[in-house]
Amino acid sequence: MSIQLPPEWIPQSCVMLTWPHEDTDWNYILEDVTKCYIEIAHEIAKRERLLLVCHDEKKLRDLLSDIADKIIFREIETNDTWARDHGPITVFVDGEPYLYDFQFNGWGLKFAANLDNQITRILYASNVFSARTGYFNFLHYVLEGGSIESDGCGTLLTTKECLLSKNRNEHLQQEEVEAFLKDIFGLKRILWLSHGYLAGDDTDSHIDTLARFCGEDTIAYVQCTNKKDEHYKELKAMEDELKTFCMEDGKPYQLVPLPMPEARYEDGLRLPATYANFLIMNGAVLMPTYQCEQDNIAKSRLQKTFPNHEVVGIDCSPLIRQHGSLHCITMQMPKGVL
Repeated sequence: MSIQLPPEWIPQSCVMLTWPHEDTDWNYILEDVTKCYIEIAHEIAKRERLLLVCHDEKKLRDLLSDIADKIIFREIETNDTWARDHGPITVFVDGEPYLYDFQFNGWGLKFAANLDNQITRILYASNVFSARTGYFNFLHYVLEGGSIESDGCGTLLTTKECLLSKNRNEHLQQEEVEAFLKDIFGLKRILWLSHGYLAGDDTDSHIDTLARFCGEDTIAYVQCTNKKDEHYKELKAMEDELKTFCMEDGKPYQLVPLPMPEARYEDGLRLPATYANFLIMNGAVLMPTYQCEQDNIAKSRLQKTFPNHEVVGIDCSPLIRQHGSLHCITMQMPKGVL
């Protein structure tokens, strides 16, 4: 049996969003965050289908009436909106798409996730996916989509801080985690980062906030050059680790440093703003921006990295107020899933 965990840049069927509502933690900034979601929804709809999990379908159809024909709506009760972590992870098994449904426990029991943990199987049961798309239940194992990065060729990039945390699968050691992931994802190897974090991050250092595959030979990562910044030591150590990583043929990766955005705070606490939390789509890269001078630097570097994509900046200042960003609220699904 052949299993492939595809990279994000292959052709896609759709992108999934789970829409914010007044019963989520967004309630105190619902108007601002809704504007951000609307902008993201429109950018997705320009290029591919949008699978939208929502609290009130009629309300959302009215709000998004100009792109409703590009949207597949599914009304499902939700705790929150982090589709990257409660949505399905797609693999190809002998060339056919399958949705993996892992347990989502609110990033280690930090937040309620009883409703979000049911979304993938409810979606699958709703017949939204093509007849050829299968489903595997891995609800005995805690895993979030934001914690793993695939090059599509058998290499997984991740962090020890997250995948080995005791609030996920506490009975498993690193070698057991590695063996399990290699088996279910058809991996040849796993590159483990021991360093790197963002203040204000609830995920225990998800890889999609720190370092991302941009191709089989390229990794973009968060670089901190300010020695007075609290992140400097850890991100410098992460950078040094990345420089030691090689592709399967022994060649080093091309590394693309992304700047640290200007520090943002709420109630005296730093927010986890990062440019690494971008989404690769059909013909475009949606990049979070934060209304600071580093936005243009990051956009320029990503544009050089993705010369055949349009890099689109979206102000994600509202998203980081709930400690996530653009990639965290989206989940892409490869061509053939719908």
